[in-house]
Amino acid sequence: MSKKWVLVSLTFAILTSGCSEAGSTALKSKTSNAPENNEVSVFEDNPNPVSLAALNKLDISGSNLVLKNMVGTTSTYTKYEITYQANEFEISGILNIPIGDGPFPALVLGHGYIDPAIYTTGRGLKREQDYLASNGFIVLHTDYRNHAGSDDDPNNTLNMRLGYTVDVIAAAKALRNSGLAQVDQKRIGYLGRSMGGGIGYNVATVAPNEFDALVLYAPVSANYVDNFNKWGRDNPEIENPIVEKFGSPEDAPDFWKGISAENYFANISDPIMIHHGTNDESCKVEWSQRAAAQMKAAGKEVTLHVYEGEAHAFGPMWELSMQRSVEFLQANL
Repeated sequence: MSKKWVLVSLTFAILTSGCSEAGSTALKSKTSNAPENNEVSVFEDNPNPVSLAALNKLDISGSNLVLKNMVGTTSTYTKYEITYQANEFEISGILNIPIGDGPFPALVLGHGYIDPAIYTTGRGLKREQDYLASNGFIVLHTDYRNHAGSDDDPNNTLNMRLGYTVDVIAAAKALRNSGLAQVDQKRIGYLGRSMGGGIGYNVATVAPNEFDALVLYAPVSANYVDNFNKWGRDNPEIENPIVEKFGSPEDAPDFWKGISAENYFANISDPIMIHHGTNDESCKVEWSQRAAAQMKAAGKEVTLHVYEGEAHAFGPMWELSMQRSVEFLQANL
């Protein structure tokens, strides 16, 4: 994995909390006082243009979902290559549609970091795409800008890749605006892993009414300084351009606060489930545990499942985690 791309890919944030079953431990918090209809806003009035607050104020449009080629079919769903519009950018991806009349609940999937130079459309969450579509969900797996057949955004890297968050929000809007009879417009959720988990935290804070529920796997830290310290410090190729433009965490704490979703957890209104393994070699389980405690303190409805011995990619306990995810999504969409 290219370290040059890893850091700036991890521009996102995370949230958590949980419960328990065999093979894992969990902590759960469920309250009835979570804000609705964006009732609580914690974003600054005049934000830095590169910040979650600026993203919250951005007019994001999602439209023109086009089914290109049918690329596969199973006994339970049909797979299409698709494109959709995220503001001025055309984004590629895949769409799995269950066989039947519907309407079906829909999910947007956000993959983890894969070097864009080798990334191919739909790559990164293929197990999850198949499992979820086979369980009756429409699945839109976004490639993000600068990946596969998507348009290139030359400013995305030094804008801390907040464009990926725009692409995910736009995907939900494109599903609602698609006119596809199979899509239940009132039931749309999100599932993301690693970098995509961090994107999920961004989405939950800046667009709290866009998704009805979110599932996040092994997400990056909700405090962006953690991500910078792990993947950027002492690596001049990564560190220097970012520090030159924005300042270091020590010299420009307000900027780093502004791209860290943990500072905006009060804005969340959607239930969230997090899965994280104790042997995660990429993203520390402590990041999710800390975020879980923060969200619980803020009175949010969150569930963090901690899997003893499970690694970043999930192996032995992946099936259990997906069963839990499907039950959670069915209950909340």
